[in-house]
Order: sequence, then C-alpha cells, then structure tokens
Amino acid sequence: MKSFFILLLFLSCNVLAQNAPEPYGAVPSKRQLAWHDIEVYGLIHFTPTTFENKEWGFGDADPKTFNPSDFNATQIIQAAKAGGLKGIILVAKHHDGFALWPTKTTEYNISKSPFRNGKGNLVKEVESAARKNGLKFGVYCSPWDRNSALYGTDKYLAIYQAQLTELYSDYGPLFMSWHDGANGGDGYYGGAREKRSIDNTTYYDWNNTWGITRKLQPTANIFSDIGLDIRWVGNEDGHAAETSWATFTPMAPDGKNVAVPGQANYPQSPAGIRNGKFWMPAECDVPLRKGWFYHPTEKPKTPEVLFDLYLKSVGRGAGLDLGLAPDTRGQLHDDDVKALTEFGNIVKHTFANNLAKGAQITASNVRSNIFAAKNVLDGKKESYWATQDNTHKANIEIDLKTEKTFDIISLQEYIPLGQRIEAYTIEVLQDKHWNKVFDGTSIGAKRLIQLDQPVKTNKVRINITKSPVCITLSEIGLYKKAI
Repeated sequence: MKSFFILLLFLSCNVLAQNAPEPYGAVPSKRQLAWHDIEVYGLIHFTPTTFENKEWGFGDADPKTFNPSDFNATQIIQAAKAGGLKGIILVAKHHDGFALWPTKTTEYNISKSPFRNGKGNLVKEVESAARKNGLKFGVYCSPWDRNSALYGTDKYLAIYQAQLTELYSDYGPLFMSWHDGANGGDGYYGGAREKRSIDNTTYYDWNNTWGITRKLQPTANIFSDIGLDIRWVGNEDGHAAETSWATFTPMAPDGKNVAVPGQANYPQSPAGIRNGKFWMPAECDVPLRKGWFYHPTEKPKTPEVLFDLYLKSVGRGAGLDLGLAPDTRGQLHDDDVKALTEFGNIVKHTFANNLAKGAQITASNVRSNIFAAKNVLDGKKESYWATQDNTHKANIEIDLKTEKTFDIISLQEYIPLGQRIEAYTIEVLQDKHWNKVFDGTSIGAKRLIQLDQPVKTNKVRINITKSPVCITLSEIGLYKKAI
C-alpha cells in the first residue's frame, strides 16, 4: 500500500510539472529570488571622511580622526528597520582606504583609531545589530585605495582580494557583495600625492575576484554596473525606467572592448534589455540625504519623496538601496530617523489591506484548475494564474461585490518562469462602462501603479494584450495610499 501511495505521489507531481508553463528567457537564481523579496535595504557610509565633512576622502586623514562620540549600531539598524528596510550593506572600506575592521592587510584601519580604545570592530558591531534585529547583512569594500602606496602596482590586487576574503569569511552569510566602478585617480598613496590610473578591464581581475564571493558566500548577490546578479540602474536618483526589464546583457560602451564595473552600457541600464542574456534586475541606489556622507547643512528626503522613489524602484521590479549617513556621534540624526519612520509607516499602512481580498475573480482563459485565476488573490507568491500555451492574450476580471476606492494597483508575475508580459491595460467599471485607467508595458517581480486620482468601482479588469508566450500572474492588489 505504501508503494502505491508513493507511485501516486510521483505521478501527481509529474503531471503537475508537465502541466506548468515552460520558462521564458533568462530566469532568476535562488539567491536572486531571495533578493527580490528584500525590496528595500540600506548602504552605510561612515569613515574618517564623515569627520572631515567631505564627500570623498583623499586617503590622508589621520586614523585618530575617526572618533565617534557615541557610536550606536543598534540605533542605526532600528531606524532602518522602522523605515521598512530589510537589509544593510556596510561600506567596510571606502575609496579613502580606511578599513572599519582590524584587518591584517593594512595599517590604515580602525585599530589605529581611538574607537573602542583601538580594540573596536565596526563591521562586527553593525553585522551583529543587523542580525539581532532581523535584517540581512552585506558589505562593500572599495577596490580603489587612495591611501595605499601599492595602489596601481601589481602588488595591490592581492591586498584587495585578501580584504574581501577576510570580510567574506568572518561575518556570517551575506546577502550582497557590493561593488562599484572606482577606478583610480588622485590620492595620497603613502605620501606620493599623485594621480594614478589603472586599466580597469584587467587590473582587478574581476573573474577571479568575484570567484572569492562565489566560493565563500554562495548566497550573496554580486552587484555592480555589470552584475553578475544585480545591475546598477545607471543613476543615483533612486528610480528605474517606466518600462523596466529584469533581463540584461552587459556590453562595453562605444569605443571600448570589455564591459567592466565603471565602464558599461549605461544608456540601457535604467530600462534593462528585453530578452537580455541574463536575469539581472536593477538596484536603484540613492542617498537619504543629498550626499552619501553626513553633512550638517543637509536634510533628509521627505517621506513623500521616499514613497515616490519606492513606487519608481520596487514598483518597477527593481530594489531600492537608501544611503544612510551616521553623524559624528556615530548615529543617524533625528531628522533621518523621523523621515525613515514616517516613510516606513506610509508603506506599511498603504499595503496592509488588499481591497481585492475576498473578491470573485474570473479569467478569459485558464490553463487548468491548478493555475486558476483565484491564485492571484491568495497572498502566496508560489501560486499563480496561467493561460494555455497558445493563449498570449487574456483578461482577468475582479468583482469586488461592493464599491471600493483605491489609487494604487499592484501586479506581480511569477518570475521563476521569467518575465513574460509586454503590454496590458487596466479598466474599471463606472456608470456601466469600462473606462481605461492605465496602459502599461512591463510587470516583472512587482509593478506598482499609482493612478492620477483615486477611483471608486466594484469591478476591475486587467487585459494582457501582448506576451510572446502564455501568461502568468502571481498576485494582484488594490490599495489606497495611507495619508
């Protein structure tokens, strides 16, 4: 009897697998799917540069400059959490070359500062606070080092790779291995005080350098201009393009031969590339204030501005990476805490109640009962509505039973099978007529549509008008923005 049930289970699973749609194009890895779930995270800049009131450190600051009066990692992390952030990336070493952990690779590190009487490890404190409060942790270690006398020589790469090895070995599992295109320039360089240039196509040996991440941190997503997992959106304004594809093919810019961080096809970065070779969604990085480092004359962005950026980043299938800048105390300013908290409350309260929950839902085409239209309202990402293979256009109608007022519509594709939908319209029933309220293109992991004004209706219809293959939709939501 036991063997019979095992056979029945095998056959059922086999039928389900055969009945599921085939993937389309590039699809996300397990670590990329986990990244999509995080949605909003932070990037902390805090080095001697903070105490110099500069935006970039030259590399010549005395280590004793780094002397926060009351560093409090928990205060920073809890403020981030109040803002809805689910992860923190710490700049463990910026371009000034000052390491925030007691590294063996350079004397220019936190052990030479007064912080914790020379016994401190700021990377460990932030990592511990993040994990204690339920946030993921990641690191950025700049490849450029304006302090090192060896930068620009063939001896520096081993130092940089050793720094990455320390960071990726001693601080638990990381969700991000963050990189940028810092490719040399003027600096202190051990007292030389000169400009040094490098060939960024070869100097950092990215294939082997990123191999350190893959070996030591297999769950970490590698971020840079060219991925490998997450691409830079191409601006520091915090938003992706209106039409946003999660697929991308890194290419060298005009006149160059190799695509590397700091030298890539930026014009295509905000929108991505339809049918690109890789699943490589965008990160939209933007400082909470004007600059990445704390400056007393600056103010944080308002909660309304942050919510608008949320809609234009997370709401376009990307991630939002907010730059957090502790002040000279080593804490976030009260203004920053207030802005984060109010932003977090807007997001939390806006999306707390899906007005479509409990509605009656029908579709013009359904693949099978397993992929029924009702799946889009069950609150589960792993279930989805799908059409038959030869059906590339279909509509789904939501009967709310009573009139509801909303101004934000949320759509999510089942991205483990790729990004499929290329065009759609949304209509609402008013005065017995269907009125179009939105005309869209991409959906992907999440599409948040804020209408020009709230609409009141008891029926909503979503018409998928263009898809190269059969359609999948995982979730639909109707929301009213919290005031």
